[in-house]
Order: sequence, then C-alpha cells, then structure tokens
Amino acid sequence: MRVVAKIGTSSLTDTRGVIEAGVIDAVCDQLAALRGAGHEVILVSSGAVSAGVAALGLAQRPSDVPTLQAISAAGQSRLMETYNRSLDRHGLVAAQVLLVPHDFVDRRQYLHARQTLVRLLELGCVPIVNENDAIASDEIRYGDNDRIATLVAHNVGADLLVLLTDTPGLYTADPRTDPSATLVSVVAADDPLLSVAATASGTNRGSGGMASKLSAARMASWAGVRAVIAKASRPDVLVDAVAGEPVGTTFLPSSRNLAARKLWIGFATNVEGTIVIDDGARAALVDRGTSLLPAGVAAVEGSFDAGDVVAVRDSSGVVIARGIVLCDADVVREIKGRRTSDLPGHVAHEVIHRDDLLVLG
Repeated sequence: MRVVAKIGTSSLTDTRGVIEAGVIDAVCDQLAALRGAGHEVILVSSGAVSAGVAALGLAQRPSDVPTLQAISAAGQSRLMETYNRSLDRHGLVAAQVLLVPHDFVDRRQYLHARQTLVRLLELGCVPIVNENDAIASDEIRYGDNDRIATLVAHNVGADLLVLLTDTPGLYTADPRTDPSATLVSVVAADDPLLSVAATASGTNRGSGGMASKLSAARMASWAGVRAVIAKASRPDVLVDAVAGEPVGTTFLPSSRNLAARKLWIGFATNVEGTIVIDDGARAALVDRGTSLLPAGVAAVEGSFDAGDVVAVRDSSGVVIARGIVLCDADVVREIKGRRTSDLPGHVAHEVIHRDDLLVLG
C-alpha cells in the first residue's frame, strides 16, 4: 500500500514551538514499521516556522510574511535534522522535498514532482514533504499542509491519506465546548459532513485546524483516495490506520477522481472575486459541463485579473463553482450578457473554460 501521512505543528512542538524529539521518534518508529511490512510511506510535516521561532529565541510567532518566510528557513533545517536522526535509528534515509502550489498546477512540474517522489520510494527513502515557505511568492500559508498532503496523495496515486492532529477525529460538535459531542467514525463520499464549517486552528503555533482537515478530506474523497483524521499521540495510529482498524474518522473515496489542477482550483487557492450567473448558465455548467460564456454572466463582484480564481454564484446566492478567469474584472463587466457573435475580436470567447472550472455541487 502507498500511504501519505501528514502531521501538524501543534502535534510536533511544545507550547514554545520547540520540536519534541519524542513525538518525531514515535512517528518514525511507525514509518519504519510500515516500511518493514512492505508499505511505501511519504510524510508531510509542518513545523518549520514554529521551530524557527524557537531556534531564534523569539518571544512569539511573528505575523508579517517576510519574517515568517525567513524564520522558516532556519526552522526547516532543524526539523529535517530531527527526522534524519530518528529515521537513522532504523537504517532509513529521510529525503527532504519542498513543494509550492505551482508544482500541482503546471503539468510539467506535476509530473516532475511525481517522478522524484516515486523514485525516492524506489530507492528506499522516506520522503519528508513540506511547503517551501521560505520562497512562497504569495502568502506563507498559500496552500496549507493539509491540502498539500492531499495533492501529494493524488500525485503519487496513494491508497490512503492519514491526517494526524491533536484531536481524535471529526466530532458532531466542538468537544471543547459541547460535552455531548460524539466522534464520527465514517463519512461517506456524499455525506453533508464533508461540507460543514469547522473551527480554525486550536493553537497559535500552527495554521490548520479541523476546517482545513475537512477541506483536505473532501479533496481526498473527490480524488478517489480514502482519508483518515486521527490523533497523532494515539499509540500506533499510523499502523492501525493502514491495517484498517477503527481509528479516528474515515472519509470514503468518491468516484469523481478529479484531476490535480481542478482539485487545486476548488480547494487550495485564494478566491479573488465572484461572478454571478443566470439560470441558463447554471444549467449549462451543472448539467452539461460547458464553459462559462459572457452571455450567461449577470454581474461581477470584486476586482480580479486574468488567471485568478473566482467563485461562480447562481441567482439564488449559492456558490456552485470555482474557476480560473480568462479576462480581468473590468473586461467581464464590459462583455457580460453579450452573445459570442457580438464580442470584440480581441476578447476571449469564454469567461472560464470548462477545463479550468470545478462545479462544487
């Protein structure tokens, strides 16, 4: 079985942000056990920024992007040093792989990342993946590691994605405030729970939280990958998840099996604006899978440039899709409602091409 596991900052570090070697040892012991049983494992690990804060003796985590990017470089080397030492106890070699969202959008980069990761597995290495925070061109958490892990799982054709966190799984309510909350053991591919709102990060050391894990689980389901959310500190949590034991919350895969580009459009990008469409355009997008044409655009909200991701909302106010626009906001405003034959020659005939559109329903 090919497995991708992700562990977050709050599970790897203490309250000061210092990496807890014992936690990494426990994770690496399980990675070694899985390797010994014949499984291939990739670990997506957060913790670079928090480790950098501790290493530099800062009183608290900075909030400005340049500083976060700089200290992530200091922390990433310490993070990998800990993994190298721990895996070496089992005769295993850690291999650092730093990725950015562009690696999942550009087809050439996507295939190159796959080739590298698969070859590392063939060589017997344990790839340790993190987002390349130090050179991120947008925001430090442009695509958080829950989503990165899902895109990696899609990229390498993983059988299982395990998201390790500081809670035992998905609850019917927030167990910190509602004592009647119960653990949800299984979520079907079409279960409304995949779309529920959840809390943000419970600590100030990480950037995830249950909301991002739910989004990642939905991504995994739509990519055809079984996903598990479970407590990182549970003994043998990875080994049991791979064995199919009842661990945390399991999210069953759907039959959609979306391409990585559409997963990225739907889940791992910033939305820059909104396009409101009429009922005819809604039917065309949802029922026939067409491109969005200017004739179906009723209104434009916000400011965006060609190449940005926007939300597509119907007349009732429901966001039904996301897509990459071919024109900037001012151009879309100018051509909205026009038939293709009435468009200026220099303007794209589609507002969003169907290949760059993900219907969310």
